[in-house]
Amino acid sequence: MSPRKRRFEFARVPAQIGQDLDERLGAATLLRRALNKVFPNHWSFLLGEIALYSFIVLLLTGTFLALFFDPSMTEVAYDGSYTPLRGEMMSQAYATSLHLSFDVRGGLIMRQMHHWAALLFMASILVHMFRVFFTGAFRKPREMNWVVGVLLFWLGFFEGFAGYSLPDDALSGTGLRIATAIILSIPVIGTWTYTSLFGGEFPGTEILPRLYIVHVFLIPLLLLGLITVHLALMVKQKHTQWPGPKATEHNVVGVRMVPGFALKTTGFFLLIFGLIALMGGLVQINPLWLFGPYKGEVVSAASQPDWYVMFLDGSTRLMPDWDLTIGPYTIPAIFWPTVVLPGVLTMLAVFYPAIDRRIYKDYEAHHLLQRPRDVPVRTALGMMAISFWLVLTISGGNDIVAEKFDISLNAMTWAGRVGLLIVPPIAYWVTYRICLGLQQHDREVLAHGVETGIIKRLPDGRFIEVHQPLADGHLEYAGTPVPKKMNKLGALGPAIRGFFFPIEKPAPPPPAVTPVSPADAPRELEEAPPKY
Repeated sequence: MSPRKRRFEFARVPAQIGQDLDERLGAATLLRRALNKVFPNHWSFLLGEIALYSFIVLLLTGTFLALFFDPSMTEVAYDGSYTPLRGEMMSQAYATSLHLSFDVRGGLIMRQMHHWAALLFMASILVHMFRVFFTGAFRKPREMNWVVGVLLFWLGFFEGFAGYSLPDDALSGTGLRIATAIILSIPVIGTWTYTSLFGGEFPGTEILPRLYIVHVFLIPLLLLGLITVHLALMVKQKHTQWPGPKATEHNVVGVRMVPGFALKTTGFFLLIFGLIALMGGLVQINPLWLFGPYKGEVVSAASQPDWYVMFLDGSTRLMPDWDLTIGPYTIPAIFWPTVVLPGVLTMLAVFYPAIDRRIYKDYEAHHLLQRPRDVPVRTALGMMAISFWLVLTISGGNDIVAEKFDISLNAMTWAGRVGLLIVPPIAYWVTYRICLGLQQHDREVLAHGVETGIIKRLPDGRFIEVHQPLADGHLEYAGTPVPKKMNKLGALGPAIRGFFFPIEKPAPPPPAVTPVSPADAPRELEEAPPKY
């Protein structure tokens, strides 16, 4: 009698495939660890995800644009749909940019989505680095991830510049011309670098095809590699978290990768994608058909680069005409604000974790974040750097400010120069004092309790406000937010449930917290002055 044929069960197929793959690849342990990774719940951790999802949108839209764009600098006569430029001589790169905008179905929205995603990518990287800096997330053992973040910013910077230059319109051509002046200002190697990149005199015929390869292949590959390293280090070193209930240096409190975080982050990606698509369809950006093709003899006023390049534009405008002559060599003034200044700022950012260790004498590993008010020196230094950057960025558009507000351009330039000297120190002092004031406020609440809003008159006629103590004894500040209002202590009932209409019978409120009178309250404890 033949053996009975085994019944095929579809429910066992996924498990069987997983078992077969694990027997050959041994990936079950790594996959289990990845799926069980815990992510803390806090809005500030979404900033890095915005950068990641913007990069995905950049890859998708950039792939579409690469199918239609031709980076050739060959001169052609335009015969496309945009009537004002029909018959004009222009490069093939600019002609295909116009073709993408007017003749390719969905081309314009893809162009604008690509540009908006690039701006959002750079903005989210910068704000994410602010969060990492002000909360001390760069401390040991995450110094390497901080360096990776700095490299990601500068790679994104050059990637944006390369893409900005490709259409060969009047605006991008002006930016490329400025780049040639910066390259030529570099001592010794500037001329060689210039001729090597351009294949001769500007603009030549080689620069756009070379920028195209850099923009669509080399830098995206480097960005993808650095993002992979960044995520791998985060998984290896575990996620930082804010101090709070059950949160310690040895655990992570939050939701697991599957299913909670995976569902939330998928929805967040769709939200970012939808926002970029909405902006690409409704908010115009870089209307290159209005600028016309690039011509060396045509110069336009009020031409501005993308926002993340404006600080270099501002530093160039504020730099005095101080050429340095050493023997037969002359170093132009443009070399200092466009090459030396970015180099100094980059080195300061890269080595700041080591500087921070020396300032605070802290050589231990940390997984809990710090509130900015608890590290006033670091917070003040960060605000000092941001104010320095803002002065340069505003000065990048000083000609537009001077025109709109009827101010002398020369006065705007001198205001920027003076501002670079006095605004950062003022920002440092103000931030430092604010941090100390916030610290003192937290300690006062811990010592005296929360203001109840109840005014009581004493027998001698004085009026005092009744405070609700947080505990029977003195509480030590633990680096976590301190409740400042009575509803944070459960003094108010829960909100009535319901979306459009409340339910018939609201849930009964908990017993009200009875304010303690000054006579019954514990005596105020004298605090030693905090050490900063």
